[in-house]
Amino acid sequence: MKYIIYGKISGALLLILLLAGCGGTEEEAVPEEEQTETEADDAPDEEAESEEPEPLIDGEDLADDGSIQALVNKEHHLSADYVPEDLVPVEVPTVLESPEVNQLRQEASDALTEMFDAALADGITLYARSGYRSYNTQASLYDSYRAAHGEEAANRFSAPPGASEHQTGLAMDVTAESVNLELLEAFGETDEGIWVRENAHESGFIIRYPEGKEEITGYLYEPWHLRYLGTELASDIHDSGLTYEEYIKESGMDIEEDGE
Repeated sequence: MKYIIYGKISGALLLILLLAGCGGTEEEAVPEEEQTETEADDAPDEEAESEEPEPLIDGEDLADDGSIQALVNKEHHLSADYVPEDLVPVEVPTVLESPEVNQLRQEASDALTEMFDAALADGITLYARSGYRSYNTQASLYDSYRAAHGEEAANRFSAPPGASEHQTGLAMDVTAESVNLELLEAFGETDEGIWVRENAHESGFIIRYPEGKEEITGYLYEPWHLRYLGTELASDIHDSGLTYEEYIKESGMDIEEDGE
């Protein structure tokens, strides 16, 4: 009997020891599912951070004449004496013999060469017709249009001096033999124009005055007028389907008009 009782006592002690061993003297174990949730709560919210990418534009750059992102339109003018310091002759086929308009800023010129090469690889031949224009050149051009067509009409397709993107050295009018090397709305429906619309952003250019956006841009549809903004920003604007003005507003920027 003593042996049997001893066996029972030993069995009971063994059970207690086993239970004590599972519980241990260390911190109570957390179920795996709860542990995962706890670790997730403690970890930085990487997903939330990824939802807030840094903006691609900067308010100060928009108002800076020399910035790649400079906003230039009828409400936001360049200084009369602004001349880009890094103008270079473009290295692509050109239409006009004027040395001035066959220039762009270095970065934009390099991008234009890249775009023309990409087009040529796809069987598309483009020509550069009008790039940089000084303040004085734009003034003469605008005055001639105003004299011929009246101020209201001229304002729909030509910029007053200081309001032209051509003065930035970041804009180029492109054309093709399919429209006799002219700047025509029909260019947008040619193989060359379609290629430009679908691919220019990959080299950092946008069609600055798209169709159906005349009330926003202040200008008639110009499928030939390209503005360099850099590949990342140009691609984002292209994908958004917005004009530069709309994109800036969507980004939360509030740029005051000149003189305000």
